[in-house]
Amino acid sequence: MKKQATLDWSVRDKIIKGIVRGLVYLHEDSRPRIIHRDLKTSNILLDKDMNPKISDFGMARIFGVDQIEGSTNIIVGTYGYMSPEYAMHGQFSVKSDVFSFGVLLLEIISGKRRNNKEDKFDDLLIHAWRLWKDNRAMEIVDPTLIGDSNSMSKIMRCIHIGLLCVQIDLDGRPTTTLISHFLSIDSAILPEPNQPASFKDYSRLGNIDQLTSNSIPSSSFGELITEIYPR
Repeated sequence: MKKQATLDWSVRDKIIKGIVRGLVYLHEDSRPRIIHRDLKTSNILLDKDMNPKISDFGMARIFGVDQIEGSTNIIVGTYGYMSPEYAMHGQFSVKSDVFSFGVLLLEIISGKRRNNKEDKFDDLLIHAWRLWKDNRAMEIVDPTLIGDSNSMSKIMRCIHIGLLCVQIDLDGRPTTTLISHFLSIDSAILPEPNQPASFKDYSRLGNIDQLTSNSIPSSSFGELITEIYPR
């Protein structure tokens, strides 16, 4: 809890925006375009000033100038952060990374992992969406962040953005450039999110056991904050 308390909203906001800047570079500014394919908490390193750096490009794919998506028969990555179209059909694009970022964003705000080993079919994404629909989104916020009324509106906005990123329909997910715009301009209007992908959606589409070859076992999932620290 001490580590968690040191990550107040100003620090977490800095981490979130830094990750987005890194993704904008990979997706839009880099030539050729790079799709990371394994964006997760352990691949976000923090320096002594808490500036995030996206790491581990061993699974990244380079896209041609006019290429916007790709496909593969070999699914690699970490279950829980994979978008449904990639996990079950091998289809990946910038929107696959956006889905992974949405999971990260909701984890950073809640201080919890998406994968809940006690009840994996009521995971963080679905829980956040249900609370959002019931106008109770504040219940998902890490308790250490509650109390600063000035930051709550920004936190609620980030939950909204996170839910937009993890929608099942990849066309409904914003690009990283648009995410950056949403985070920078408070007056920018956000569309309503649709239901996110749940573990049940994955299980209906195929065999979950096939996704575990490069995944972290569910028993090792702890709280998010135990892995975010300077290196």
